[in-house]
Amino acid sequence: MTVYAPPGSPEAIVTYKDRYDNWIGGERVAPVKGEYFENVSPVNGKPFCEIARSTAEDIELALDAAHAAAPAWGKVPANERANILNKIADRMEDNLEAIAVAETWENGKPVRETLAADIPLAIDHFRYFAGVLRAQEGALSELDDDTVAYHFHEPLGVVGQIIPWNFPILMAVWKLAPALAAGNAIVLKPAEQTPASIMWLIDLPPGVLNIVNGFGVEAGKPLASSSRIRKIAFTGETTTGRLIMQYASANIIPVTLELGGKSPNIFFEDVARHDDDFYDKALEGFTMFALNQGEVCTCPSRALIQESIYEKFLSDATERTKKVIQGNPLDSNTMIGAQASNDQLEKILSYIDIGKAEGARVVTGGERVDLGGDLSDGYYVAPTISEGKNNMRIFQEEIFGPVVSVTSFSDYDDAIHIANDTLYGLGAGVWSRELNTSYRAGRDIQAGRVWTNCYHAYPAHAAFGGYKGSGIGRENHLRMLEHYQQTKNLLVSYAPQKLGFF
Repeated sequence: MTVYAPPGSPEAIVTYKDRYDNWIGGERVAPVKGEYFENVSPVNGKPFCEIARSTAEDIELALDAAHAAAPAWGKVPANERANILNKIADRMEDNLEAIAVAETWENGKPVRETLAADIPLAIDHFRYFAGVLRAQEGALSELDDDTVAYHFHEPLGVVGQIIPWNFPILMAVWKLAPALAAGNAIVLKPAEQTPASIMWLIDLPPGVLNIVNGFGVEAGKPLASSSRIRKIAFTGETTTGRLIMQYASANIIPVTLELGGKSPNIFFEDVARHDDDFYDKALEGFTMFALNQGEVCTCPSRALIQESIYEKFLSDATERTKKVIQGNPLDSNTMIGAQASNDQLEKILSYIDIGKAEGARVVTGGERVDLGGDLSDGYYVAPTISEGKNNMRIFQEEIFGPVVSVTSFSDYDDAIHIANDTLYGLGAGVWSRELNTSYRAGRDIQAGRVWTNCYHAYPAHAAFGGYKGSGIGRENHLRMLEHYQQTKNLLVSYAPQKLGFF
């Protein structure tokens, strides 16, 4: 067990600055209007630094820097760009522990997750896209003996990216790695709830990456609606995604959206056929709703259990949930930490009350947790299981917290009907010992990512994205490069003779 000292304390391995300006053109640049806002740690509910509160004027400065850098960066040979991405990965790996603690302090998630998952995954994504870039090839089509069509991958130029607060570094890397690999310059706006930890990643040629902090309307909207970007990428809630699409459409630029979800996690009766390792794995899969405090767009927030095993499985899953250790996020034994903000805390608690008013039964949890001492003002919610029906709001609306809504199903068709009865289609889980059942269910569920006998794995080489109201486009996988590229076709005639029309 390791308990890390809070950043800034005498024994800490991380010290935040008192104030962070924007990062523009390779320099710290104060916001044009001179305004800042407090950044609060959800661990103890206290501010620990100030962040630039930017406006449209700051976005323009960042765009100036990006446009100045884009032509040269786009012409850097693929192997050199790949080497830079690998160097970033190396720097992050050398400082993994410090970065993990920095993110935990800002976001509230357990350090065991940032150490074992978030930061290692971010490192791997840089290395993956470095490799994919070097392996990518253009195409040649021989139309006839004298005519050839060449197809080249070219960068878009300057792109805008807006990232969420639930994975401050990993979600940034999901967008940065392919965009940089493809040869684009970037203006990035982090979430205002978690703006500081991303500053650890700054190590690029001036102007290639520019970071402008601030609030959505004041900084995000000017970026998304700018006529000076050639693409906007956004991860966040569906309502904001609709606005991003509207802004982008005015300039006829491509957009990728990774939005909300209400993911079903389906447990067929055969999972309980034996009390073995597989059954234990399925119980862990149920409890995955508490990973990252439930602040995951693919959170398995709807559990569907077949009627024949409902009572036993729910009882065993409840006992497994009660064993989840909640405590100081800087303690490596802690399994669930603090919600990212007080606003999120209040939202989660309000939905628990909504569920009760609708007739849902709270099986376990359902309350705010006071950890006492220095953590007393932190934003902690007990992992919560509620029983109800799929037409309830707690089954249909994204809560983004450690809350799972549980119901039963009769047979395969009923399971698929309930699973697809949602506006969303980002993720889903299927648990079955029967290969035919799991395969059929995976194909019939309307979701872009269906975990089968597993959950919450996010490898770089697996495409990620949503159906229906959960977004458009994909993250990760080699195809992600194409979201940040355009195709140049050179149609070349090597024939000395004219066509003969004129």
